[in-house]
Amino acid sequence: MRKEASKLVYVLADMHATEAALSITEGAVSGKGHVPSEPGEAPNADTHFLDRSVHVERTGELTAQSIADAPYAAKLEFEMDRPFMRPAAKKIRKSASKLAAKGVSIIVKGGKL
Repeated sequence: MRKEASKLVYVLADMHATEAALSITEGAVSGKGHVPSEPGEAPNADTHFLDRSVHVERTGELTAQSIADAPYAAKLEFEMDRPFMRPAAKKIRKSASKLAAKGVSIIVKGGKL
């Protein structure tokens, strides 16, 4: 049961990480034609260092977190008004809740994910 729950936790964190990375690359143009994002919008990828830094780390047997470990990720998110992690969490909240409920139901009944 714990093994299946661990998988579920990882998948939910990965949903968040994927959405955050996609928000950075959506509509972005790298190189010479790059246009920075507007305040309140996710950063527009230029070098792809930021979106490639978004990933999931297991923090315990039943815990995981999605993080962006580019050196400037937190500054973009909190100081420069270019959020990407918080909007990603908001965007997936409903689908992640449904998936979590379905996954827990399967696990409690002895099933595998």
